[in-house]
Amino acid sequence: MTAPILDVKNLSVAFGRGTVKAVDSVDLRLDVGKIGIVGESGSGKSTLGRAIMRLLPPTARITADRLEFQGHDLRTLPDREMRGLRGNRMALIMQDPRYSLNPVLPIGQQVAETAVLHKGLSKGAAREAAASMLERVRIRDVARVMEAYPHQISGGMGQRVMIAAMLLARPGLVIADEPTSALDVSVRGEVLELLDDLVVADGASLLLISHDIRMVAAFCNRIVIMFKGRVVETLDRLEDARHPYTCALIAAMPDARHPVPRLRVPDRTTFEEAAR
Repeated sequence: MTAPILDVKNLSVAFGRGTVKAVDSVDLRLDVGKIGIVGESGSGKSTLGRAIMRLLPPTARITADRLEFQGHDLRTLPDREMRGLRGNRMALIMQDPRYSLNPVLPIGQQVAETAVLHKGLSKGAAREAAASMLERVRIRDVARVMEAYPHQISGGMGQRVMIAAMLLARPGLVIADEPTSALDVSVRGEVLELLDDLVVADGASLLLISHDIRMVAAFCNRIVIMFKGRVVETLDRLEDARHPYTCALIAAMPDARHPVPRLRVPDRTTFEEAAR
């Protein structure tokens, strides 16, 4: 049996005195392909992604029976080696380029930085690599965008720049945290299609974090549902959903094919009982 790209067993994350766990006993196995993590705000999705990347603050207490990426034990890996993995073999795409891109540096310099840090290229070669990557993410006027600052480009273009910067080193694992939440509906499909094309072309695995269960179901091979830090259900098809929380998420999403006068209000008492 081939070893997974990412293998997580009994991962928990607690803050402060640890009376409430932001992530509670999560198991996750990721092979080559696309897995979606779905849940409401506060369900632990982003905390899970940052725990895997070891990007949580020192106040976070992370425990796991197993936390391995491509044979590396992320629980004990020295900080220097972990920094060598981040951005190089594993990458995190944030949800809003307005807060992720440096506002005082030109786009070209920010994308080229990945090539300098993780591929050891000279500044000139790094700029060429950055320009080539911006072309891959379908930015037309690359020369102009390379000299532009983040406030001078649209949200959709900013997200393409973020994808270019994170995928330039061709990582084996890409964690995309709500990559389309700050974008117009008309742009979301284009960004997801682009992300899919790049991940597949580079033979990488994708962990997509989102609150949009229908979008994840259409895009990913498997769907992991999180509620209050725990995984309550894992699905290959949305039609197989059985947990009350999963069914409530589906019912709360508007569906043009089946319009209803009023969307259903989730009954959280039912979720609490089913999650125990």
